[in-house]
Amino acid sequence: MKGVDSVTTNWLPPLIKFEDFDGDWERYINELFAIFYRDFIESQPKYQNKWVRCRRDLIKGKEAAFWHCISEGPDENDRIPDIRRCERISWIRSVIEHSWDDNVDCWPVPKKGETWWLLWLNEEYLVVLAERHRKRDGFKYMQFVTAYCTEKEHRKDKLRKQRDDYNKGKNG
Repeated sequence: MKGVDSVTTNWLPPLIKFEDFDGDWERYINELFAIFYRDFIESQPKYQNKWVRCRRDLIKGKEAAFWHCISEGPDENDRIPDIRRCERISWIRSVIEHSWDDNVDCWPVPKKGETWWLLWLNEEYLVVLAERHRKRDGFKYMQFVTAYCTEKEHRKDKLRKQRDDYNKGKNG
């Protein structure tokens, strides 16, 4: 299957490249955050007729969800920037809003006592949403968890198996 770098859809935004910022990391991060803020704080996309929200707790003055979609690592306060994640920050909302497209596979996965939805663009870029509800009033929404390129073959194999098992159960 074609990778995301060769995907030609009219809805996928261009990459936000670091080299376009003359090596100015702070300016680059601020631009990435402006995109994230526009796409998830000022307004929210919908998935399955539910608003997609993000964690609002702050790390280094920015939402934790922002750091999750541009960096990697187990320590929430000390994640390592991932340039491929950074370049694709504007893809997250587009993948959510175009989850119906043939280039995007979507399926649920039970995790931590809830349902997580995986939206996988051409087997190369994954957006993860968690189905949630507020206890006080039962309001149902999706929480943006993370998004990243799926480069490791063992990870792709695991995702393919989950997707294929879901589709077999749905169609069989």
